[in-house]
Amino acid sequence: MQSCEPGEWRRLLEEAGMEDREALERARLCFVEEHFSLDVAEASQWIRELRTLMGLVVDRLSAKGVLLPKEMRSFIEDPLRHLVKKLFIYAHDVVRRRISVEEFERVAAAAARTSLRTNMRSVYEAWVLLALLSLLTERGRAEIVYPEHRFILIERTGRQRGGRIPPNIVLRLGGRGLLSFYLEAPRPISWGDSSDLARAWKLYIALRPDMMIYSGLVENMVDLESDPPIRRPDFIVEVKELGDWYTRAREVRGPFAKRMTAEEWRNRWLRGLWAGLADVLGVSSPESAYEEAAKRKRGLRLTEPQIVKLYARIYKPRRLYLVSRMPVPENVAAELEGYGVTVVDGVGFSVEALEPLARELASAASFRGAQRAPLYIDAGLLARLEQVASQRGLRVEELAEALLKALVSDQSLVEKLLGRVEREGGSSVG
Repeated sequence: MQSCEPGEWRRLLEEAGMEDREALERARLCFVEEHFSLDVAEASQWIRELRTLMGLVVDRLSAKGVLLPKEMRSFIEDPLRHLVKKLFIYAHDVVRRRISVEEFERVAAAAARTSLRTNMRSVYEAWVLLALLSLLTERGRAEIVYPEHRFILIERTGRQRGGRIPPNIVLRLGGRGLLSFYLEAPRPISWGDSSDLARAWKLYIALRPDMMIYSGLVENMVDLESDPPIRRPDFIVEVKELGDWYTRAREVRGPFAKRMTAEEWRNRWLRGLWAGLADVLGVSSPESAYEEAAKRKRGLRLTEPQIVKLYARIYKPRRLYLVSRMPVPENVAAELEGYGVTVVDGVGFSVEALEPLARELASAASFRGAQRAPLYIDAGLLARLEQVASQRGLRVEELAEALLKALVSDQSLVEKLLGRVEREGGSSVG
């Protein structure tokens, strides 16, 4: 396609009619190229890094692939076209004379910028997860235990139902144990008649770390016996892709803006959250934190460092890591470290920079919470086991378990078989 001239998008919008589809398409394309060409070039570089790592991790884990959110998948396929699609309605509004060309420039730039930032954040967050999985596979044999279809789940659409939130992926590290990974959780779920918990849950989903990681098998992070009603994570990993993330603030709207009833205020889950917020805001009590939020009516404005500190106070992880693509000023890092946050900065796209975190994750792997775990074996061998089990009137699981128990109780037989496996280069023993 012929390159765009400066201001061409403006001329096309001013002259186009409703039926000039090609002109409107080119106007949107030229607008994005004129305003976001450098951003798209940077996004393309990030996507190349992500694709390389996706291929590596899928191969090492013998995974079926990586499942991405629809929005992110579209962005990765073609970031330029993805942004162009975001401007469809605005371009037609100009032709219908609902907005002026000047208004189009303002709203279209805002829409494209929001989409760009959201998706680049998602790309870097996914890269950090895959980098950790890559490092964990280097530390010995690793395989996906959950989900059983053996896709690496980056997306969470429709995966939480009936008061349950399952993990994105459970990894088994050979000789060590299991690790359960949750991305962007807790998420909205239905609580039926539990109106008190439904109210509390809105607050917690407003405070959603990038990753929660558990030692062992955790099939549901919701725990109504604990305070907060989320199982205490062993690790939280918060990812920051922007160079100036520590100067930014977020308006936590909705749940913090609505006044609570006296009954809601007595709810133990809400009290615990406001106590953590009081500490981060530097006020004397949960009541003071609540009044500070309530008087602003629209919501509570928290800086990004405050939000990270709030994660530490509310969820109380064993370790909280902040992974920053760019270097973090010493005073910001020191402030966070005072709250027990380990800052790993200047990471860029260096997988090796995350080695200390991966090493700590590997050491935390365990079989806690796992009474049984799947074992993947050659399909031909499984068919033979099925045949033998059927002849004995057993389920194949019962036969396999009996054989394994007999094997591990005979050390000399174990050594003999291991020697055979090593001589054959790790092939199946038939």
